[in-house]
Amino acid sequence: AMEEAAHSSVYAKQYELPDGQVLTIGSQRFRAPEVLFRPGLLGIEEYGIHMLLFDSVMMCDFDIRRYLLNNIVLSGSDTLFEGLSERLSKELADLVGGSMEHQIKIVAPPERKYLVWIGGSILSSLATFQHMWITKGDYDGAGAGIVHRIV
Repeated sequence: AMEEAAHSSVYAKQYELPDGQVLTIGSQRFRAPEVLFRPGLLGIEEYGIHMLLFDSVMMCDFDIRRYLLNNIVLSGSDTLFEGLSERLSKELADLVGGSMEHQIKIVAPPERKYLVWIGGSILSSLATFQHMWITKGDYDGAGAGIVHRIV
């Protein structure tokens, strides 16, 4: 679809900005998120998110792998790309194969853009976490290395 999208306006989509200006986005809609799966497109020698996720699950005990694959939660603004959860599910199914491919469940909640902030807010309100807080004074006095010392 990427090759076809690069030479066709069929996949183009228009977006209206708050100031009323209209932008037409074509193959960029596919090329930008494709880098998440194929970093080599940018010359980055790393694995794609599907491989990183697969490798992380496979490093865990065999008994919990199906539970992990059944509880994947997308979080952050990069997960808002159209079709990302479906693509990730397909790529993971190809990697796990067999009976485990039916265990894959990816949750993409609508508020996922803010899940990190929500989680951070909850974590910071816990009494058990307060001893790990770093104040501006602590940081100014000790520098960035304080993060490694406290955690």
